[in-house]
Amino acid sequence: MTQEDGTEPPFKIEYWDKKDEGIYVDVVSGEPLLSSKDKYDSGTGWPSFSKPIEKSNLIEKTDRSLFGTRIEVRSKKGNSHLGYVFTDGPAPTGLCYCVNSATMRFIAKTKLESEGYGQYLKEFSK
Repeated sequence: MTQEDGTEPPFKIEYWDKKDEGIYVDVVSGEPLLSSKDKYDSGTGWPSFSKPIEKSNLIEKTDRSLFGTRIEVRSKKGNSHLGYVFTDGPAPTGLCYCVNSATMRFIAKTKLESEGYGQYLKEFSK
């Protein structure tokens, strides 16, 4: 999935409706990507987020492989194909990062410290 630019079927994937607090990291590299604080129901059936937790961990590439142009999102260190970013998301960013569950690992808020992501606990005290 991550290295072959795959896409999961909507509504049948692990994280599309997950509501637990925590962060999502790249399944290949472990780099932090997204936070449950920025997750919302886009109605697409894929996990959707209004912004990344660390913008510097993402690379955006123009994709013209289908009937138009899309912006692909990849992780910087793992070079994992995560999904796509669209401009029909909620305020204040107006962005929708639609991501494949198989490209991420969820780390619950209660495990951030023990898994080495303690610096992201501040995300959940706001």
